[in-house]
Amino acid sequence: METSSSVPPRVAEHRVLTELDEVRLRRLRERQPLPEPLATALAKVLDESDVVPSRDIAPVVVTMLSRVRVRPLEGGEVRDITLAYPADAHPEQGQLSVLSPVGLALLGWPVGHAVSWQTPDGREASWVIVSIDYQPEAAGHFTV
Repeated sequence: METSSSVPPRVAEHRVLTELDEVRLRRLRERQPLPEPLATALAKVLDESDVVPSRDIAPVVVTMLSRVRVRPLEGGEVRDITLAYPADAHPEQGQLSVLSPVGLALLGWPVGHAVSWQTPDGREASWVIVSIDYQPEAAGHFTV
């Protein structure tokens, strides 16, 4: 499944998480202490997101284990990434941890949305979500 958008970058009103993603992220936070400002960013995601049952999430929203195409906001090459849990993250293979700044920036936003995060060297980076090639919930995979 590929869900894409040709609309310019937009700002969605609310981030949306599935109930399962929210529960798993809360458990990760309890088990794995995070450095600042990542701990604050995760708390903000969990506190401010709308939460819906997995079966009700729109197929255009980035969820855990989604395969997503992104491109730099300022233009450039499209990249394929998978939003992974920390134990399964392999950045060199495009599997980015949800507990990384870019992973948290992507989670819960729809195709066409522009996301920003701070890089380790202090710069701000921004990507546009171009498409979702696989979303577990849209494929009927509700417990992965």
